[in-house]
Amino acid sequence: MSSTIPSKDKNKRLLSFWAVVFWLALWQIGASLIGEELLLVSPVRVVLRLLQMSRELSFWKAISFSFVRICSGFFLALLFGTVFASLSYRFSFIGTLLSPLMKAIKAIPVASFIILVLIWVPSRNLSVVISFLMVLPLFYINVLEGLESTSNELLEMAKLFNVSTPKRIRSIYLSQIMPFFRSACSLGLGMSWKSGIAAEVIGIPVGSMGENLYQAKVFLATADLFTWTLVIVLVSVVFEHLVLFLLDRCFSKIERLS
Repeated sequence: MSSTIPSKDKNKRLLSFWAVVFWLALWQIGASLIGEELLLVSPVRVVLRLLQMSRELSFWKAISFSFVRICSGFFLALLFGTVFASLSYRFSFIGTLLSPLMKAIKAIPVASFIILVLIWVPSRNLSVVISFLMVLPLFYINVLEGLESTSNELLEMAKLFNVSTPKRIRSIYLSQIMPFFRSACSLGLGMSWKSGIAAEVIGIPVGSMGENLYQAKVFLATADLFTWTLVIVLVSVVFEHLVLFLLDRCFSKIERLS
């Protein structure tokens, strides 16, 4: 049984690799058939442009500029969403009070938020606020749902045997919340990057990845547009895998302590 699971994982990774190869090949064929770089750049040209841009200091500064702000928005949403969900679970009137706000944040288009927030916040910090607002409801709703799905029988048993609050949190609440929390992280990480970069494209803060995307569009630099898009995807995916990996490691350690 143990040898079957690694084999399945290996086959899955292999299939994923060939799926990527297939789409890259299709992209290359499409670019060759069109034969116009202004309309569609080949993946080879994008990789070459990426190598060229990576030698420039401004390239890494733009990545760090956006990375710090978007990640700050994500982690603030994680913190406040979890705290608000815990308070709503503990005090029903807080849940009633916050429910319309979270529904409104979910319903309002990202572009509307960006334009509204841009009135109050400097463009340099716009991506922090927008990524925070877009991800906040995800953590709030998921964590609250996890708390509400906690088994009442387990809680009654813990109360009967006088289990301490810290141990109750580790042994009962965390195990119930974790699948919901992990799902919120996975969705929120992608959402924070999409909304954060969109905010930068509209706000155009100097030295950001969004500004570079906007400049590429203005000057019809299709190669730069594809390259910056690829960079954003790569940074987002790497960050997501890192956060989820650390989250799984932390949870496994907490489970062992329990």
